[in-house]
Amino acid sequence: MSERSALRVRLDRLAREFAKFGAVGGVGLLVDLGVFNLVRHVTELPVVRASVIATVVAIAFNYVGFRYFTYKDRDKSRRTRELTLFFVFSAIGLVIQNGLLYAATYGFGWDTPLQSNFFKFFGIGVATLFRFWSYRTWVFRALPEPEVVHTSESLLGQTPKQAVRPQPDRVA
Repeated sequence: MSERSALRVRLDRLAREFAKFGAVGGVGLLVDLGVFNLVRHVTELPVVRASVIATVVAIAFNYVGFRYFTYKDRDKSRRTRELTLFFVFSAIGLVIQNGLLYAATYGFGWDTPLQSNFFKFFGIGVATLFRFWSYRTWVFRALPEPEVVHTSESLLGQTPKQAVRPQPDRVA
C-alpha cells in the first residue's frame, strides 16, 4: 500500500470515527440541554448545580453510546480500566464545561435563561474537544492493525498462519 493511500485510509477511518462520536455526542447534547432546562424550570436549584446534574446524566448516556456504537470495535479486555478512565476524563470535561458556565454566571452576571443556555452550549463544545481527544487516546484504545500484527509476527519468524493455527499432536 502506498504512503498516500495509507494516509487516505487513516483519514477516512478518523472521519467515520468523528461522525459516530458526533452522532452520540449530538444525542448526548440533547439529553444534557433537556435535563438542564427541565431541572431549571422544575426546581429552584442554582444554574451550575442544575448543569452538573444534567452533565452527569449525559455522561452516563454517552458511555453506552460510545462503547456500543462509536468504539464497538475497540479493545474490551480491560473494562474496569476503561470505565475508570472514562469517568476521570468525563469529570475533567464536566469541570471545563461547568467552569465556563460558572464564570459566565457568577463572574459576569450573565444568568438569563438565554445566556445560561448559550454558555452551557459553549462549555459543552469546548469540553467535547477535550473528550474526543482523551477518549480515543486513552479510554477506547484501538486494537493493533492487522498489518502491524503481521509485521510483528514476521519479526518473530512466524507466518500469520503459524501464529494462529495450533500444530496438531503427532502420534508415533
